[in-house]
Amino acid sequence: MSGAAAGHVLAVDQGTTSTRAVVVDHGGRIVSVGQKEHRQILPRAGWVEHDPVEIWSSTREVIGLALGRANLTGKDLAAIGITNQRETTVVWDRHTGEPVHPAIVWQDTRTAGLVAELAGSDEPGAADRFKEICGLPLATYFAGPKVAWILRHVPGARERAEAGDLLFGTMDSWLVWNLTGGPDGGVHVTDVTNASRTMLMDLRTLTWSEEVADAMRVPLPMLPQIRTSSEVYGTSDKLGVPIAGLLGDQHAAMVGQACFEPGMSKNTYGTGNFLLVNTGPQIVPSEHGLLSTVCYQFEGQDPVYALEGSIAVTGSLVQWLRDNVGLIAESAQIEELAAEVEDNGGCYVVPAFSGLFAPYWRDDARGAIVGLTRYVTRHHLARAALEATAYQTREVVEAMDADAATPVTELRVDGGMVGNELLMQFQADILGLDVVRPAVTETTALGAAYAAGIAVGFWEGTQDVASRWREDHRWSPQMPAEHRERLFRTWKKAVTRTFDWVDKDTEQLGPRGGQG
Repeated sequence: MSGAAAGHVLAVDQGTTSTRAVVVDHGGRIVSVGQKEHRQILPRAGWVEHDPVEIWSSTREVIGLALGRANLTGKDLAAIGITNQRETTVVWDRHTGEPVHPAIVWQDTRTAGLVAELAGSDEPGAADRFKEICGLPLATYFAGPKVAWILRHVPGARERAEAGDLLFGTMDSWLVWNLTGGPDGGVHVTDVTNASRTMLMDLRTLTWSEEVADAMRVPLPMLPQIRTSSEVYGTSDKLGVPIAGLLGDQHAAMVGQACFEPGMSKNTYGTGNFLLVNTGPQIVPSEHGLLSTVCYQFEGQDPVYALEGSIAVTGSLVQWLRDNVGLIAESAQIEELAAEVEDNGGCYVVPAFSGLFAPYWRDDARGAIVGLTRYVTRHHLARAALEATAYQTREVVEAMDADAATPVTELRVDGGMVGNELLMQFQADILGLDVVRPAVTETTALGAAYAAGIAVGFWEGTQDVASRWREDHRWSPQMPAEHRERLFRTWKKAVTRTFDWVDKDTEQLGPRGGQG
């Protein structure tokens, strides 16, 4: 196989705010990185879009950057792995490669009306209409309602889809199709982890559900072929390297963190937070607001499942304070600002910008800052923003302990925010658990690289991967339990203040706050 004797694997990490290409050597070390941000398109309140063409262009650019910085070519690569922001939805013309609409991002809430329509009732449990099939509640988060929205609202899209002219995919499918030739023979695939986030896949059979697709009026021929997370899907037409790993970003982090045994968990601190616990070969239905999902599946093996708690806004709250509010000039300044005070001054920030995800699943919630007094300064606000991430994580851990057979005993962490010492210590304090950071925090890219490398024999399997995991730093709780519980009770009170905000009046707000 081309590149089988080469000494490196390339991982493409297509994220919510940027695209990265990472070169990994056989020891699991990061050799070089290329990264480029892409635009966040916000046409009106609650809507979040990306330009798929811009992301494809950025992908090619960062691959070139990463290879150039490592002084490598395609001949030095054994395989390419891809990991991606999940649920973000692209529909494009199979003949031209042109998207019919901007990509609808996972944070976008425009499908709230369609989701309510699919639920058919406001009665408790109505949102679980398809949960037994796909493991997910009806919510704006997932890709199925997003593609249904595009087919309903883009003129001519439904007719073109039914005629077989349009393709649907999450970002993994979009990139693989383009990397393998696009209109000239591009491979249209996804893996079980990304498919499990569409609401359209049956968790048990790992095939598209005709029942759900029919209910959402999504033609099955536009859906990609579902494959395992680690196998050869095709060959890059420019580099001549097999594309052999596909994983949604949070599942890739589970592989990168070597969470291969039931009960092992990780929390990724990125645009949002995503906490997963391995449940082994069993699908564990959640009774506490979590998602049942595929964790990963290697070629020739049975799938491994997970419970997931998805938090919509964590790192993006810091980005909002930087870009929208101007509280800081650089994201890294948030820790310095927060460290100037010992506590939040009684101020709590609940960042329900896109509603509340786990464990609440409240589309009607919107962000709130509560507990404001004249005592509160920008330092308290910065600290409250960081603390919001830790509080939301605890809510998910409590739900996980209630659902899973084995409670979380320590939390492996990764992502952009884990370099924030103040946040990590507060996370350990508010959880009452040890928080552990690995030596290599690029676990998402690392997981995609491992999946691709295992598929071509570059690494021998999961035991080979697990042997490379190393602990870098551990934070243990220092806060008295009584103080911890008092803070958390107040946080829970703050969360309730965000409920029931969205109604007919607020839905009419246009992009500048006027009637739209």
